[in-house]
Amino acid sequence: MTGDEPPRTAYVESMRISTTIFLTDETISPVRLARELERRGFAGLYVPEHTHIPVERTTGYPAGGELPREYGRTLDPFVALAQAAAVTSTLTLGTGITLVAQHDPIDLAKQIATLDHVSGGRFTLGVGFGWNKEEAADHGVEWSTRRELTLDRMRLMRALWAPEPTPYKGEFASVRPSSAFPKPAGGAPRVLVGGAAGPKLFSHITQYADGWLPIGGRGLTETMPRLRAAWESAGRDPKTLQVVPYAVRPSAGKLAHYAELGVEEVVLQLPPGDEPEVLRALDEYAQYL
Repeated sequence: MTGDEPPRTAYVESMRISTTIFLTDETISPVRLARELERRGFAGLYVPEHTHIPVERTTGYPAGGELPREYGRTLDPFVALAQAAAVTSTLTLGTGITLVAQHDPIDLAKQIATLDHVSGGRFTLGVGFGWNKEEAADHGVEWSTRRELTLDRMRLMRALWAPEPTPYKGEFASVRPSSAFPKPAGGAPRVLVGGAAGPKLFSHITQYADGWLPIGGRGLTETMPRLRAAWESAGRDPKTLQVVPYAVRPSAGKLAHYAELGVEEVVLQLPPGDEPEVLRALDEYAQYL
């Protein structure tokens, strides 16, 4: 660094610092956490989703080793975020991620629109394709077509969010022109797609999303230019692409690097702990605000 350069911390002054946590029946409550996040100046709260984890399974945990206890105890994300919305006014709320293929799309469209409406447009829909084959199978999802199913359901939901009754007929589902209210506050929520970098993922992002939720945030120097190229090739405005590193274990240097890449929001991982443990983590993360 030369004497004319600002300190690295200056790069992250305008970056929004959000958080994610596996909220369960054993952790801090959604209400208590949401209030603390907003009071301390954090930007947002994202929560994951698993409806259940079959005990007999052949799918290995992606991170290796034993599947952590919290995966089978997660709260329903929409119920938890509705509680968070009710006790805050500025905290953004998101899923990281929603397993869209495992939902009835008409019901899901209503849940999303309602949460975005009652929160005043604070909801972000994180979309994912899942990793647990047994969980998906119990929902009737054919693993090999889950991405196509997700795309189909996203298109159907957008038809229901449209300002005028709009029909949709897809490969897996259809809906006739319908009165479907409330609408999401801005016409549709912000949509971010999670997953590993690659042509299939980037195709999904360019077709129906506002950006990418890269878990861990590694390798963005190489992958972000490829996503931007796909984005622009699809005719999307390059200024609108959002990349939000997710479940990040922070350091000052890491956040400064994200800022240099043009990242405007980063989501830090909180431990799936009780109230004292989570509040200690927030105290530690305060240095990045």
